[in-house]
Amino acid sequence: MQKYKKIAFLFPGQGAQYPGMAKEFVENHALAKETFQEADEILGRKISDIILNGPEKTLTETRNSQTGIYVASLAMLRVIQKLFPNLKPSVTAGLSLGEYTALTASDRLPFKPGLNLVQNRGQFMNDACEANKGTMAVIIGLEGPVVEQLVREVNLPNDLWAANFNCPGQVVLSGTVKGIQVGTDAAKAKGAKMVIPLQVHGAFHSGLMKQAEERLKEHIEQAPLVDSSIGLVMNVPGDFVSAIPEIRNNLIKQVTSPVRWEQGIRAMANAGVDLFVEIGPGKTLTGFIKKIPFPVPIPSISIEKVKDLELLSKD
Repeated sequence: MQKYKKIAFLFPGQGAQYPGMAKEFVENHALAKETFQEADEILGRKISDIILNGPEKTLTETRNSQTGIYVASLAMLRVIQKLFPNLKPSVTAGLSLGEYTALTASDRLPFKPGLNLVQNRGQFMNDACEANKGTMAVIIGLEGPVVEQLVREVNLPNDLWAANFNCPGQVVLSGTVKGIQVGTDAAKAKGAKMVIPLQVHGAFHSGLMKQAEERLKEHIEQAPLVDSSIGLVMNVPGDFVSAIPEIRNNLIKQVTSPVRWEQGIRAMANAGVDLFVEIGPGKTLTGFIKKIPFPVPIPSISIEKVKDLELLSKD
């Protein structure tokens, strides 16, 4: 890893969860096991059992999946930090929920208040999903500005939103069932190659999450955030953010605002990042990065299993 000058640590969001995530780390590294036990004690419930054993339906509930991914990702990170003490990120970022993991990984937010904040976020969004039924769909083959124009043209401000700008040619729509149906038809009319409905609990990053945003606001305002020398790229602007008031504001807005992931990755590339390291369940973020063209290719690796740690031992 010595040859890389600027390394970015990236963390996955909701949807990456599966029963047994981080299980190898728990079985092979005491530090990971201790992280799971610490999470149980902080929350006063056995989140570790849900993470490791499921069932999948229970883990997929928003209040469990968000907390579970945060715990699993940080258990892996702690093992990496112990085994590779000289491997320091220049910047961290996370997709939606993963932004909270990035805050902890960049030394801005300690584990305990971070876990409590994520638990509240998951519960509030869970409640919003129950109160305002919605869904999401991935648009394949249309660029971000085209999808944003599509949303304006259908003019259903309370039913349809652009939610995630993942990578070139992949944008996620969020909204009511009616909104997603109209958006799907409009996307196909504009030449979308494919529209894939997502099996999600609700319409994340849309106006249907407003009540969750309002409930989460006071908790974010009270969170013990501190400054750090490690860079942070956030979803709402899709760019670097350093001022704590701005970080708080972006965390609040993120609940109902689109995730500008592609823009954030490009901002890191423009800042000289020469290696992306995804830490946590799944390989979604690495997949997105591979679809983003850079003037000079930037390698990305995913740490999900214990054997993946070998990748960090290479020069």
